[in-house]
Amino acid sequence: MAGGDLAGGKTLRAATGAFICFEDEAGVTGRPPKGRTWGRRGITPRVKVSGRSRGRLSVAGLLCFRPGLPARLCYRLRRHTGRKGERRSLGEADYIRLLDGAHQLLKAPLIVVWDRLNTHISKTMKALVAERDWLTVVLLPGYAPDLNPVEGLWAHIKRSLANLAARTLNELETLLRRRLKALQYRHGILGGSSPGRASLSTDRTDPNTPKSVRFQPRWGSCLD
Repeated sequence: MAGGDLAGGKTLRAATGAFICFEDEAGVTGRPPKGRTWGRRGITPRVKVSGRSRGRLSVAGLLCFRPGLPARLCYRLRRHTGRKGERRSLGEADYIRLLDGAHQLLKAPLIVVWDRLNTHISKTMKALVAERDWLTVVLLPGYAPDLNPVEGLWAHIKRSLANLAARTLNELETLLRRRLKALQYRHGILGGSSPGRASLSTDRTDPNTPKSVRFQPRWGSCLD
């Protein structure tokens, strides 16, 4: 991840007690993912849902780690009703509001690690990052979902939504918010989602330079 700092010359702020935060986004529609359940032998349970719904939800999650503290999950959700001219995805303003909210909640600098989504690397986002001296952004390699622990959280959320037939977008939003709220208090799952169950530590190699972040991976399943 070296050299991926969007902040234009900022140094990693581990020396000032920064949280290392991984970000990823997901989409949820009214068509529930398939899941397993109990049923009579030879009779497959079926849940009927409407395939004509245009509404969907986008959610961005921020999973934050700091040595000695439980992992924290912050998220931002946006509705898409399918109306003409409406944005179909999260924009720079949505991401920066998520980061501003996390900074206000955690009261510490943030080192944000995310992928190379066009919204993450746009000129607008670079300018927003440069305006915040408490924020450092590091880019992941081109395709590395195994390095982002938030991917595992989305899998966990979508499994919990399997076979649930939301009739309206409002009902789907309520279900998703309940799952996310409950997950915020399950520190065992959040803590086990660090990359390869990595332990995060700081290491000062030169007394004249700030601390750098070192990952000590112990590979294992993120979510069992």
